[in-house]
Order: sequence, then structure tokens, then C-alpha cells
Amino acid sequence: MNQEKEWIWLSKIDGLGSKKIQALLKKYPNISDIPKLKKEELIQVEGIQEKLAEKILDKKYRENIEKYLEYMQKQDIKIINYFHPSYPEKLKNIYDPPMVLYVKGDETILNEFSIGIIGCRDCTSYGKEVAYQLSKQLAQKKVHIISGLAKGIDSYAHLGCLAAEERTIAVIGNGLDSCYPAENTLLQEKIWKTGGAVISEYLIGTKPEKGHFPARNRIISGISNGLLVVEAKEKSGTLITVDFALEQGKNIFAVPGNITSINSYGTNQLIREGAKIITSVEDILEEYS
Repeated sequence: MNQEKEWIWLSKIDGLGSKKIQALLKKYPNISDIPKLKKEELIQVEGIQEKLAEKILDKKYRENIEKYLEYMQKQDIKIINYFHPSYPEKLKNIYDPPMVLYVKGDETILNEFSIGIIGCRDCTSYGKEVAYQLSKQLAQKKVHIISGLAKGIDSYAHLGCLAAEERTIAVIGNGLDSCYPAENTLLQEKIWKTGGAVISEYLIGTKPEKGHFPARNRIISGISNGLLVVEAKEKSGTLITVDFALEQGKNIFAVPGNITSINSYGTNQLIREGAKIITSVEDILEEYS
């Protein structure tokens, strides 16, 4: 198999995540050698148990790979593995970097300066306006905006950037052959058609499962130079992204909110804990001047 086919093959194997692929490639740097191994050799690799070793050797995972590749070529979906020159350098510095990214759009944007904007799905009108305006104003300063294409704050962050006629990056938790939520299909298409990028570590055909979204959050924070939180509840998935960003040594910015709103609990708490309070884009940009 050529290199692209090999990465598709690895992506198809259930339960074979980034850390296990890293362990495999550390022991067997030539991917094409892996299917030729014996089960006894595979289970010597850290994290590879017997059942997973059997899947790696199961020929069904090597079937129809040509169809995947043909579809991606037709849809202009690029395969960027960890060793590819276009792989984002910032992602290489995180604890668990994805070993392969599927990209639709301009992959060069992934290595440029960007600020992540995240927050509640069920955001308030205040949150929508703030996310939109701060994103637009940052984009007007030639800052790329990265978010997760979810409902709420994510969507308004992307929309604000597009309103400034600048490029935005969406990291999604499913394959690039679909859109979740479906209501953002046109937004997703506009992102890649206007020079931005939509990226995923998941192969086409992968559905948006619950566990994929916390995992994709490490990519949002990993590619970003800093992370801006607009609204977040007390127990919010948004705060998972903040945890990743803190582990990665990124600047955390938070917009203060109404103390009577449940959507402001998380952001106000972040400010109490040391996140920089944001009332204008200058508060963010001065950290990088």
C-alpha cells in the first residue's frame, strides 16, 4: 500500500488511537511492515492487547481502501500524517497529537497564528454578539479564528471571522463527508470555500460519537496560540478544552458575564483563577505584541 492508503488503513482499525499508533511506529517505523507481523510481536507493543492485535491483522480493515482514497481525492480531502511537512508544528508539542489529520481546505493555515474561541452551545444573545464581534475584530487584525463548528458560540465565532472576509478553521468530531450539526452544513462549506480549513482526525464515514468531542478539543487548543472562552457553565465541555490549553501552556482569556447567568459561571470562575479578563481584542493582542 502507498503511504496514504496505509494511514487510511490505520484509521479504520477500531480502538487504535494516536498513542497506540505512536507506540507501533516507534517499534516498527515502516507502516507496511505492520500487517506482516505476528500477533505475538504486536502484543509486545505498549497498549496493544490481544484483541487489538487481531484487528490489526484482520484483512477486512484493508478492504475497500481504494474507494476511500478515490472519494477523498474527488472531494479534495487531504491526508496529512504526523511526519508530513504540512502537519501543524504546534500540534506536535501536545501530549497526545493526532497521528493523522484529514483536511478540506487550505492546510497551510494550520501553521499560522490563530486564536481559539469556544463556549456554550446553548448560548445567550450576549454570548452570540460577543463571540461574533470579537472574532470579527480579531480577524480584521489578520488573526485566524479556530473553533469546533458546534451550535452556539462556535458557530458565531466562525461567522464573525467570515464576516471580516478572513479565514477560519473548524475542528470536527466526525468524518469530513458529513456535518454535525446538520444545520451548519452551509457554514462548513463556506469555511473551506473561502480559504479556511475543516479538519478531523477521523476517517470519512465516522459518525459524531460523544467521545469524539472531548478528543477534538485538544486539537482546537493545540493549534491555537491562545484560547478565548466567551460563555461556559459550571460543568461544561468548554472547560475540558481549557484544561488541554493549560497543559499545553497556552494563554487563557475569558469574557466576564452576568453573575446571575448560569452561562457565566465558568468564565467568571476562570477569571478568578487567573485567566485574563477580556473586554476588547486589544486585551488579547497585547499578549503577543
